[in-house]
Amino acid sequence: MEGLSLRRAIISDIHANLVALEATLADIREQGVDSIYCLGDVIGYGPQPRECLEHCRAFDLNLLGNHEEAVLFEPIGFNARAKSAVEWTKEQLSLPEHPREENSELWNLVGAMESSHVEEGVLYVHGSPRDPTREYVFVSDIRNPEKLADIFAAQDQMTSFAGHTHTAGVFTVDCEFLHPSQIGNRYQVGEKKVLINVGSVGQPRDGDPRASYVIFDGETVEFHRVKYDIEEAIRRFRETPLPEELALRLIEGR
Repeated sequence: MEGLSLRRAIISDIHANLVALEATLADIREQGVDSIYCLGDVIGYGPQPRECLEHCRAFDLNLLGNHEEAVLFEPIGFNARAKSAVEWTKEQLSLPEHPREENSELWNLVGAMESSHVEEGVLYVHGSPRDPTREYVFVSDIRNPEKLADIFAAQDQMTSFAGHTHTAGVFTVDCEFLHPSQIGNRYQVGEKKVLINVGSVGQPRDGDPRASYVIFDGETVEFHRVKYDIEEAIRRFRETPLPEELALRLIEGR
């Protein structure tokens, strides 16, 4: 692919899990990347939204996820646990013990997030090319060729990156899903359209509890997993009123 020749780390779905984020950023620093793009859901579910947003200030791109959208507007389609996390997150971004200016800066950071970004022939979204913030593209959708055909028809670019389902892998225009383990954790983009899910930093749901992210140099996608201190993350959850299930699911990556 012409244009991008630098190494770009692409992360998504941090979900206010600061322990996972800091471990991931430490790993990224060792990889010699030139930029970090975040595909949304920095907040929601997790115990440290303020701290995770502070880290985002240093990223080169921050996109709007459905949890940021829910905090700014309404939690459309959210279950009871997710809604309660949204309301708690709103409170955390407006804590009276913090200076008003500091709270405003965090809200402004969230409010400035765009829903999609196109650069050098590559599309970046949180959800899908058809609905950048809310649409889920599940592995099971390879058995729904009509849905995938519509999604790829909405993708003008050959390559797109997304998160949202917390499951890393490559969707092809031929209705295949390539798990990173099937392809040696590397994928070369080519002449056919692909949608690449970068997985989740803070709440993986593919059976692997390690944080997930990718590095892209314009031709090759590298899938990375990072071990982090899950017990410490759970301890921090338990210091909040957030539902226990949101913490315990980290153990199995579900």
